[in-house]
Amino acid sequence: MFGFKPKQPIDSQSRLRDALFGDTLFSGVSDLSPQAVSLEPWASFKCARDFIDARDSEQAITTLRNVLDMPQMESRIVLQAWHVLRSLGVEPPEQLAKKVLGVVVEIGMPKGTDLVAGYSDHSARYWNFSGAGVVWEHPNNTLDSLIDDLLSKGSSLVQRIGPWKEPRRGAPQNGIARLNFLTPSGLHFGEGPMNAIAADPKGGLVLTSAFQLMKALMNLGKQHSPAH
Repeated sequence: MFGFKPKQPIDSQSRLRDALFGDTLFSGVSDLSPQAVSLEPWASFKCARDFIDARDSEQAITTLRNVLDMPQMESRIVLQAWHVLRSLGVEPPEQLAKKVLGVVVEIGMPKGTDLVAGYSDHSARYWNFSGAGVVWEHPNNTLDSLIDDLLSKGSSLVQRIGPWKEPRRGAPQNGIARLNFLTPSGLHFGEGPMNAIAADPKGGLVLTSAFQLMKALMNLGKQHSPAH
């Protein structure tokens, strides 16, 4: 699926940003319709949440592990399952801990944040500071190489960074670039002034790759916008 998204209200923009990281989907299960929550992986997430509420961590862990075993699961769902598993004391095996399942690059702008995200399932997102955006759900392989390049550049850099143990930060301020790497062991990120990140030997490569993906998504958005 591919879609061009018109400008969103401010509160919607915040929710759209949060959804990129695969760490808030679990908490939203209670807001889903009965029809939606009857489908996987939401049915399993609801069961896991019920087990957690009942203080049955063992059954919650088993349920979440079953989500990880589901075939062709969306990258953000895998990240969400690991996010909850870690909260239950379960860490990923060493060979998976730093596997980059997604990269989210945020650029602080005077009136908001520009974001581009690419995932290992070859989906991608672009959100402009205005709230307009492009959603790419891998309808074809047009962007595969650009997404793979972003993940590869991120994989090289993530080896230098430890997982962030504090609550995820809000959007970066104007002029600040933040590189977020999403792994089973948690969020890894680096941030700093745009010029400094661009000049970093590895950070600059991630930025360049992200801008190339952003440009491709913007071009697709222009081609499929209502004006066209």
